[in-house]
Amino acid sequence: MQTSFTKISLILGTALLIASCNAVKNVPDDKFLLTENTIIVDGEEETDAGVLSQIVQRPNTKVPLFGIPMGLYIYNLADQKADSTYYKWLHKKPKREERLINFISKKQVDELGNSYVGFNEWLKKSGDAPVIIDEAKTNKSLQRIKSWYSKKGWFNTEGSSKVTANENKEKRASVEYRITKHQPYFVDSIQKSISSPVVDSIFKATKNQSFLKEGKQYAATDFENERNRINIQLRNSGLYYFDRDYISFEADTVKTNHKANITYIIPDRKIEVGDTVETKPFQVHKVNEVKIITDYTFANQGRKFQDSVKFKGYTIYSYGKMRYRPRAITDAVAISPNRIFKDVDRNLTYNQVSDLRIFKYPNISYQEDPRDTIGNGLISTIFLTPRKKATLDVSFDTYTSTIQQVGVGFSGSLLLRNIFRGAEILQISGSGSVGSSKDAGDNESFFNTTEVGIDAKLSFPRFLFPINTTRYIPKYMSPRTNISTGFSAQNNIGLDRQNLSFIFNYEWKPKKIRTNSFDLFNVQYVRNLNTNNFFNVYQNSFDQVNDIAQDLETADTGSINPDYYFINDDGDLELEIPTGIDSFLNDFDTDGTSFNTNSDQADILSSVIERQLRLTEDNLIFASNFVWTRDTRENIFDKSFSRFRWKIESAGNLLSNIASIASLEQNDDDEYRTFGVVFSQYGKFESEYIKHWQIFGGDNVFAIRAFGGIAIPYGNSESIPFTRSYFAGGANDNRGWRPYDLGPGSSGSVFDFNEANFKLAFNAEYRFTILGAFKGALFVDAGNIWNALDNVTDEASRFSGLSDLNELAVASGLGLRYDFGFFVFRLDTGFKTHNPALTEGSRWFKEYNFSNAVYNIGINYPF
Repeated sequence: MQTSFTKISLILGTALLIASCNAVKNVPDDKFLLTENTIIVDGEEETDAGVLSQIVQRPNTKVPLFGIPMGLYIYNLADQKADSTYYKWLHKKPKREERLINFISKKQVDELGNSYVGFNEWLKKSGDAPVIIDEAKTNKSLQRIKSWYSKKGWFNTEGSSKVTANENKEKRASVEYRITKHQPYFVDSIQKSISSPVVDSIFKATKNQSFLKEGKQYAATDFENERNRINIQLRNSGLYYFDRDYISFEADTVKTNHKANITYIIPDRKIEVGDTVETKPFQVHKVNEVKIITDYTFANQGRKFQDSVKFKGYTIYSYGKMRYRPRAITDAVAISPNRIFKDVDRNLTYNQVSDLRIFKYPNISYQEDPRDTIGNGLISTIFLTPRKKATLDVSFDTYTSTIQQVGVGFSGSLLLRNIFRGAEILQISGSGSVGSSKDAGDNESFFNTTEVGIDAKLSFPRFLFPINTTRYIPKYMSPRTNISTGFSAQNNIGLDRQNLSFIFNYEWKPKKIRTNSFDLFNVQYVRNLNTNNFFNVYQNSFDQVNDIAQDLETADTGSINPDYYFINDDGDLELEIPTGIDSFLNDFDTDGTSFNTNSDQADILSSVIERQLRLTEDNLIFASNFVWTRDTRENIFDKSFSRFRWKIESAGNLLSNIASIASLEQNDDDEYRTFGVVFSQYGKFESEYIKHWQIFGGDNVFAIRAFGGIAIPYGNSESIPFTRSYFAGGANDNRGWRPYDLGPGSSGSVFDFNEANFKLAFNAEYRFTILGAFKGALFVDAGNIWNALDNVTDEASRFSGLSDLNELAVASGLGLRYDFGFFVFRLDTGFKTHNPALTEGSRWFKEYNFSNAVYNIGINYPF
């Protein structure tokens, strides 16, 4: 019975799939499914995206690469007459409805019909209805195309459209639009008709900035840009009652030999007085008074103010006790008393008050000052609605990693606003986790690892600096000082690391799309408590040393102390962790000549010794850095934007100078210590560029990223601290390799966690919609890490010149994403396309298969 049911289901599913693949299933007999649009302009096919976007009807979207209209197939799966189909089925056999009612009740029978109808409606909504060629929409598209060229100066454009049926496939046709542009028009003379003297004066002073130029081809966008330019200029020159609707243009093209004579027209201000409209010249308005209400709510309307204060010409009111220092508020307000009205001041105030993050979006109003007898005075009132004093956020998470096979984490943060009555923000965050790890030593309980951390960040809406910086960084740049400190500790995780950090940071925004960040002090202290666990965590390092030790023992050199070994479960000799392997490496490091190792074995043992020392030593990093960011993205829905960021960092110079001046003692490696720890000294530079293009409309996006970074040790350091080094691979990097599994260079990922001090990464990704919230992606990633200008001597790991760029690892693959709206869940499959770890000549496509594929799960897009 079960087998028969399975066969029936398979046959039915196959039949439905075949039926849905009939793309014209729901196209009427006298209609055509649109398959292609073509625009021919002056005999040549037009590919300009601006022109193509004027077409109203477009073919059903196809999945890239495969060319399948998946949305149309989903739609065709639906029963277009589900209601009547269910009714016919219910009454096809006598007494079927009666038997069903007796068996499951009348209500359930009705619900069964509703479910059938609802399921088919869901299929139709999830899919795409067939795009059927419509004559009215074709004509509308033609007119839009002609209008597009008309706005570019081709006023005499002619056009026609033609529907061509596909001879090989029924009910399918394409539409061709033919356009003849003829001769374009150019701007000739430019005149003006401006009524108000003050408007005329401002216009003359700025006419050299005009978008309209004599001899330039006519373009409607130039006129739109010119209207906006004049409106902005006048609104920022005191003309409170002016708006862009007052600006119009007259173009004379009669018998001008394809030339347009342009006239600016700006009349006087119109004022409604009763049923009549009067005109009067525009005049410059001045802000006489600025009022600020700090606790405005709907419930407070009509109440009397209980507190007020005057500060630098501002009057600040409160319905209750004043909770803010006056300067904290006025520093965020760009509207100043006794200055002319400027629209830009209002916009700056909106932005700067919002940047404080203690008020909701403000409301700003202007009224004429009744005390002003001249009639050009204004009173500005700024209504501020406070956010909640405290905000608590808690979250939980589960995860896996190379060290913790299972982990459960939690985090919480408490946000306190206006902590010192100066619009400061204090954020206290805590996190913790418990996990299960096979490397947790003798702890046999399931949850045998823990990690806790606490951070505090205090943010001031101004620069904390001994001298006044307003001249160089004015308040419209939203200057901010951030002081952060944090502590985290791990138990039975890796080397049981403790991390203490302190950051003193300045932030400001010179422009809308520019952000600067300067860490005056960025201090990090890393302490490893369980260094004896090194070879349990870094298993590859242990295997390398153990294999060499076994080879030497097999060769019966007599150079290895038998106390260093034990017999494992397989009956093989194995170095004890930590005493045996540490003693073995110490013997080699002390007197390597007594070991009969070959050069390769000696290099491996030396490398492991250096790596163990670097990863188990405590670190003190005392750095300063500057980050410059330019981001044109306006909001999360922006599909076309660019982002460029560069960072420069210097560490250890201050401590080095102090140590040198104080003549502190150096260790055997000529390194200074501070508080018993060798401090790191290095210079670091990195840069990143991201660009997104929206193509073909909708959610189709092509995105690229390029990253380069290098950290060079010097002075007190021969290498970069592990926490400041680079790694490659993972869900947001080169997706053909797991994190820390790529590089360095062509060395072949010999360690558990591969890192280096020089990195290049390049990514390209095409993102498209598959069906509704389901998105797809095709990507290519390239990059690698290398050692450069440090103490690593392995040539396979080093970057020695441009010829080493042939060691760039390349991955390609595809991704499936689901867009929840507020975040995107992502699954990417990466294939090793070029693996530099393989021998030259055998690097391309040798591992391009699912057995070597890497599956990456991530949240949101990788770049």
